Amino acid sequence: MAYKEISPKEIESNVFSDIGDKWMLVTAGDETGYNTMTASWGGMGIMWNKCVVTIGIRPQRYTLGFVEQNDLFTLSFFSEEWRDALKFCGSKSGRDYDKAKETGLTPFFLDGTAAFSQAERILVCKKLYTSDLDPAGFLDKTLDETYYPSKDYHKLFVAEIVKVLEKE
Repeated sequence: MAYKEISPKEIESNVFSDIGDKWMLVTAGDETGYNTMTASWGGMGIMWNKCVVTIGIRPQRYTLGFVEQNDLFTLSFFSEEWRDALKFCGSKSGRDYDKAKETGLTPFFLDGTAAFSQAERILVCKKLYTSDLDPAGFLDKTLDETYYPSKDYHKLFVAEIVKVLEKE
């Protein structure tokens, strides 16, 4: 796998499409144990004079524990040929399945965290801030009603993008 490292400010693609349409894998852990999940919500921007990502993970997701227990996590972006793998990783739990084995994704480990060699782009992210989403904060109450009927509010993470790898 040949990757080149670029600055976060050199990312040229549309992050709205990358996250919302193409999706991404959120992965945390190391050689001793890791998990991944598909995400289609999140954001990128500048906060505290740093290039950051914001992700939300629901409490029942197995990946949440891995993100909470580690300083780093990765966001991996794939070409369309991996859509079925991302569907699988978003609909099946790592408690019950070896997602890499089931999908053909090949994990590799860098900087104390995990990613996948088939990814077109990998963001290595260092956690800076976390907070549970507070339903009292919804100004538009229909968001709470629509997206949280089970009251399983996301845990939010803001993380600095410490490395960007683009497939050559």
